Amino acid sequence: NSKKPGNEFVDLDQALGYQFKPTEYSYTERDASLYALSVGAAVDAVDERELQFVYELNRSGFRVLPTFAVVFPFGALEQIVAVPGLKFNLMNLLHGEQYLEIKRPVAPSATITNNAHISQIYDKGSGALVIVDIQSTDGNEEEIAFSQASIFLRGIGNFGGDRGPSGKMNLPPDRTPDAFLEDKTTTNQALLYRLSSGDRNPLHADPGFAAMVGFERPILHGLCTFGIAGRAVLKQFAGNEPLRFKSIKARFSRHVYPGESIITEMWRETENRIIFQSKVGERGEVVLSSGAVELNESSSTK
Repeated sequence: NSKKPGNEFVDLDQALGYQFKPTEYSYTERDASLYALSVGAAVDAVDERELQFVYELNRSGFRVLPTFAVVFPFGALEQIVAVPGLKFNLMNLLHGEQYLEIKRPVAPSATITNNAHISQIYDKGSGALVIVDIQSTDGNEEEIAFSQASIFLRGIGNFGGDRGPSGKMNLPPDRTPDAFLEDKTTTNQALLYRLSSGDRNPLHADPGFAAMVGFERPILHGLCTFGIAGRAVLKQFAGNEPLRFKSIKARFSRHVYPGESIITEMWRETENRIIFQSKVGERGEVVLSSGAVELNESSSTK
C-alpha cells in the first residue's frame, strides 16, 4: 500500500478520501474585473461585449467570466502539502489537468465556501496522480461550481495502486479548425494574473527562481492559459454570453512565456461541445491539450 523511497511516500489508507479544511473566498466586482483583464479580456477597450467583463457600470450589465470560478478553491488546494499519507518534494508537484463546471451563474460579488477532498490516487509508475474534487458554494449553500484538479507528484510512484484510466481524450479531429483566436500575451501577464488568482508561486515572477528550475525566465500560470482558452471559446461559439458556458477541461502540456502568442484552435464536435487546443505561436508547441468546452443550449434553441 505504501512505498517509502527516503522520506517521500504514498499511504493510500491515510491519503485517499482525505477531507481538506473548508476555505472561504470573498470577492467583489473589482476582483472579477482584474481576473478578466489578467486573461486578456477587453484588449479592445470599447468592445461592449468585452467591456461587460471589466466595467461594473456598463449600461448593459456587468458579467463575470465563467472561468473566474477556477480561482475560488486555490486556498483549499494549498493544503495538499499537509495531507497525511502524502510526502513529497514540492519541487516535484505538477498541475496536470483541470476541470471546471459552472453549476449556477457566477455573481458579481460573493463569499464562496470550498470543500475539497482527494477522490482518487493513481499509481503512474513515475509518480502519483492525485485527483482533488472541490465543491464551491455560496452563502445560501447553493453549489456555484465544481472543480477537479489533477496533480502529478513526480518520483513517488510504484506504491502498488491502481494505474487509473489511460488513453487520450478530446482529440482534435483531422481537419482545419472551425475557429481560432490568437491572443498576444503581455510580458507582465503573469504578474497581473498572480494578483487576480492568489497564486504567488515565485516561478511566475522571480527570474532567479525560474532559472533554478530550468526556465530561461518566469513562466505564465497554466490556469491563465486555461482562462484565455475558455474566453476564446466563449467568444467564438457563445457570443460572449456567460450563461451558455457549462464546463471546461484541459491538460497542461507545455509552458508559456509571458509575451508569447497563444493560439486557441477550436472544433465544433456537436452543437454544444467544442474541442480545443492551444499553441504558442512563436514555438508551435501545444501548451493546452485534450481540451473540451460544454455549452448550455441557447435560449433561442430551447
